Amino acid sequence: MKDVMVLTGAGQIGMAIARRMGYGMKIVVGDKKQENAQAVAKTMNDAGFDVIPVKMDLSSRASIQNIIATAQKYGDITMMVNAAGVSPSQAPIEAILKVDLYGTAVLLEEMGKGIAPGGVGVTISSQSGHRMKQLTPEEDEQLACTPTENCSNCPCSSLKIFVTPCTHINSPSDATKSVSWRNPLSGAKRGRG
Repeated sequence: MKDVMVLTGAGQIGMAIARRMGYGMKIVVGDKKQENAQAVAKTMNDAGFDVIPVKMDLSSRASIQNIIATAQKYGDITMMVNAAGVSPSQAPIEAILKVDLYGTAVLLEEMGKGIAPGGVGVTISSQSGHRMKQLTPEEDEQLACTPTENCSNCPCSSLKIFVTPCTHINSPSDATKSVSWRNPLSGAKRGRG
């Protein structure tokens, strides 16, 4: 049994992180398009990594639970890289909220149950995240404390600004956020960020 990395989103950024951090690990790569996951797995396996592809939909709790269960068959999950998501140029507002907001929240919630003690994770945000105004303390608390199943309906007005389509983004670069699993209601913390 090996340490396992779960990579969601079979794109170039996620693959670059997996190549840098995942040597010697079993890597389970999931993507909504099976052929994307297979292409990343082939590229990495040809380079000497140990990767398996899994069809996975970030907007589905059952699909997220499936990739975690698949990964756990190979050993302890010690790393999670979430590079999945859609942008305003790819999808309507409802899909963006379902994937980028709800899906990420569910992934963090479910991974918090399945990752090994001391495990780490990172979620990659697109440049679109720079278009959103900073949340107020009240909006931040609303978003942090809204149950996962309701987060797409969170009354935060800033969420609508985030998903408004635009033709040009003037932004520095992709943002990354490290993750620690914390229940905002109890203050309990798992993992490290």
